[in-house]
Amino acid sequence: MKHIQAAVIGASGYTGAELTRLLVRHPSVRPPRLFRLNADDAGAGDIPLNGNAPIEPFEWDGIERESFDVLFFCTPHEVSRELIPRAIARGFRVVDLSGAWRIKRGDSRAVYGFEDADPDAANALDASSIYGLPELHANEIGHAQLVANPGCYATSIILALTPWVSDGLLDLEAGVISDSKSGVSGAGKAPSSRTHFVEVSDNLSAYSVFGHRHTGEILEQLGLEQRHFQFTPHLLPIPRGILSTIYVRAACGVTAAELDASLRDHYADRPFVRVFGSARLPEIKFSLHTNYCDIGFSMEPDGNRVVLLAALDNLVKGAAGQAVQNMNLMLGRDEREGLQ
Repeated sequence: MKHIQAAVIGASGYTGAELTRLLVRHPSVRPPRLFRLNADDAGAGDIPLNGNAPIEPFEWDGIERESFDVLFFCTPHEVSRELIPRAIARGFRVVDLSGAWRIKRGDSRAVYGFEDADPDAANALDASSIYGLPELHANEIGHAQLVANPGCYATSIILALTPWVSDGLLDLEAGVISDSKSGVSGAGKAPSSRTHFVEVSDNLSAYSVFGHRHTGEILEQLGLEQRHFQFTPHLLPIPRGILSTIYVRAACGVTAAELDASLRDHYADRPFVRVFGSARLPEIKFSLHTNYCDIGFSMEPDGNRVVLLAALDNLVKGAAGQAVQNMNLMLGRDEREGLQ
């Protein structure tokens, strides 16, 4: 099989840089071409690898002259929403790491406030894009032209809950609460008062309560109603990593053994989900710098309350690593290639 030629658009951000490092070491990928947008120019130098990787200004003529097998967009949501229709119209296969194409329902997508130049074309792409969670949609990803890489929080929550929701093991009327915490890199590279060292260091804070952009994709992928689910994200004073602590009630009569079997059965052939036993629950440090999502739980003795935990690296399984996993599937490679 020929080597893959990839382009990373928005390579100067944290996710773009992480993606570049993964692509450079991927055995089937040529050195990727790296591009930055004007909005990325401030502080955007070369990416330090074995020899600096130059980041070129983005312009369509340069993209369209090349025979790229895949374009990665590590761009702000509204920029991906504007640029990707042109890439699709010209036949490129795309993995988008923003939230531009993740959500099918217009009411859920309204949180982004998109103003599409061509609403009909945008609606058609919304309908045809594939949600890029390989553990759920590997077959569809293999045939997709546009893959919408999931959000980092969403990846941890959806992977943790999907087996139990689909197997009918939860009392959804009792509600599902996800208390999720992320390192500061999840907020992106652009500086803000909220991510300033003085604000983050020695602190823990909640944000976007009742309004986080990942909520819509979580509800859609799990088939939950808004009244069943509460998601509260928090900012940890660490560079990277996510821990989602999810509080649920098991359906009447469901045992811990059944919950454990459900997780293991669903992910038995999925290489990047690790199901923990009861001896030790997942921790952020176990999955750092890997493409793994670690899942474990503890059930109240003689009761039905359950605490479900999922941990991952927000820059790898939550973003760049999952994007590479999606590229592998799109181009007929082993999904593990370049990620182990």
